[in-house]
Amino acid sequence: MNFDDLDAKMRVYEQSLDQVLLPELYLVARLDGNRFTRLTKEVCHFEAPFDEHFRDMMVDTVKALMNYGFRVVYGYTESDEISLLFHPEEDTFGRKVRKFNSLLAGVASATFSMQLGQQAIFDCRMVPLPTVERVQDYFLWRQEDAHRNSLNAHCYWMLRKQGKSVVEATKMLEGQSIAFKNELLFQSGINFDKLPSWQKRGMGVYWDTYTKEGFNPITGKTEAAERRILKVNTELPLREEYAGFIKGFL
Repeated sequence: MNFDDLDAKMRVYEQSLDQVLLPELYLVARLDGNRFTRLTKEVCHFEAPFDEHFRDMMVDTVKALMNYGFRVVYGYTESDEISLLFHPEEDTFGRKVRKFNSLLAGVASATFSMQLGQQAIFDCRMVPLPTVERVQDYFLWRQEDAHRNSLNAHCYWMLRKQGKSVVEATKMLEGQSIAFKNELLFQSGINFDKLPSWQKRGMGVYWDTYTKEGFNPITGKTEAAERRILKVNTELPLREEYAGFIKGFL
């Protein structure tokens, strides 16, 4: 059997499980740190519940993903999670799921590992969404998840620092309302509403343009040119305003 025949025969098996994201669907990729609880708390000992160095590494990872080659119009990160919104006409690699998942997870893992100085792994899943409204709902959902996780984390680590064990702190918070948790923090001198927005809502990364003057050697004149830069927003809006903010990228 010659190579071309063998190649054609084997590619059927290789591509048998290929899934393609349908056209006219909006695409979001969600990446999560794999086993990051152990990595951040036991191996690297980052400050709990939030660490600015860890935050900056996550932002840099988002930037690397947005610069890789896919048409990503918005990136969002909270804790060890990243969500990427793609341009509605994104069709790189024929929209094959395996390409998106493998490359995005690889870029995120490599970028974060290089910054950290040791292995860190991300997984990735693609989320196809049918309408602009569902895209808005997705990012509202992740922002609310960030808020709830932040409140729980601040309460949990406050109790741990007060001497409570893992079991005791977990049991004290289990099933409790948002109001209870806010009051618990307030009684210990922490006003949750006044904590940094990035801890409660996450952060957004998106493309912005600016004008830069430079010398054109062909014309011999100084000319203005537009450049693109990734902007980091640590003060994201809430609710309807955030939904409108997301719609602006589509």
